[in-house]
Amino acid sequence: MKAMILAAGKGTRVRPLTYELPKPMIPILGKPVMAYLVEHLARYGITEIMVNVAHLHEKIEEYFGEGHQYGVQIGYSFEGHTNDEGEIVPEPLGSAGGIKKIQEFGGFFDETTIVLCGDALIDLDIKSALYEHRRKGALATVITREVPWDKVSSYGVVVSDEDGRVREFQEKPAQDAAKSNCASTGIYIFEPEVIDLIPSDRPFDIGSELFPLLAERGLPFYSQTRKFNWTDIGSVKDYWEVLQSVLMGEVANMAVPGIQVQDGLWVGLNTSIDWGDGTIIEGPVYLGSGARIDAGAHIVGPTWIGHGSHICSGAKVVRSVLFEYTRVLPDVTLNELIVFKDYSVDRAGEMKQLSQNDTDGWANARDRRAIRRRPENDNEYLHLEQKKA
Repeated sequence: MKAMILAAGKGTRVRPLTYELPKPMIPILGKPVMAYLVEHLARYGITEIMVNVAHLHEKIEEYFGEGHQYGVQIGYSFEGHTNDEGEIVPEPLGSAGGIKKIQEFGGFFDETTIVLCGDALIDLDIKSALYEHRRKGALATVITREVPWDKVSSYGVVVSDEDGRVREFQEKPAQDAAKSNCASTGIYIFEPEVIDLIPSDRPFDIGSELFPLLAERGLPFYSQTRKFNWTDIGSVKDYWEVLQSVLMGEVANMAVPGIQVQDGLWVGLNTSIDWGDGTIIEGPVYLGSGARIDAGAHIVGPTWIGHGSHICSGAKVVRSVLFEYTRVLPDVTLNELIVFKDYSVDRAGEMKQLSQNDTDGWANARDRRAIRRRPENDNEYLHLEQKKA
């Protein structure tokens, strides 16, 4: 069995994180979400993995290389072209179109292949899913999970008969139009014959085009509704909630890294905590390597503080995610925020940005933030300031 990880999308709903990171590289407990997928595939003996890439492709390729550190072999298929100025221009081909490009180039998909979206945490029993796929003689299988009816508009919805044969596929239907609450998890099992149905002259999508085609033609296309952990990072709000759940120990097989130095507190190497003058840390909290917590700081978990960060005296950080090299100034309170580079995003998804040269832009805001990127040539930190107007 071979594998394909879909990693060419722009991840627009997870901005600002995807301004500088492709979506599969978004970190969970300090490790890209795609790394968990590669490790999961390796546990089931799947060692040949293709990845289609486009947006910020070099970030994925540089991190994973050829996959030797995971005991697998990883190949890449870039979707785009080089223009007359020598610039690399990404041009995603759609989830199915990317598969077709790989097949036409080198014939990689010569046996049963599992296809995974590169932006979710899963613990699917792949062996069991493959057994059912083959037992039913399926050409294509989609793994589904039941979701609340008020959430169906966020997913592709599968309509199948009692035997699991797919009769219809609805791409993100309105709640009153949905015929099922069995949502596609972005995990598929394909036989090579399925790829023959994908056109090669245009972008083509799995959910909105390939699946309806399979259902309309009455081909052996089945769904499997399985109970397994599936954590989809569809938006910044989802990302915040995922990290909250992970730090609370609510996601299976996800252990907080570092050393647990007291109940609910994990630290990386070379962290500095000044416990004087009323320092309070209420777990679960993770402090990355090189993080510095001054006396009198107050941190309330679940909170993740990236490496090299500095929480000054009197600052309070509550249920937040701070990426690396974030400095929270004295007497500032951050409440349920994600702080990434020059951006802050609250749990509802509201994003704020302030450029290095524009400090007046927040003057009329209730919460004023001045964010400054760390210079390349000194030891200053990214600064985040939050004051009452």
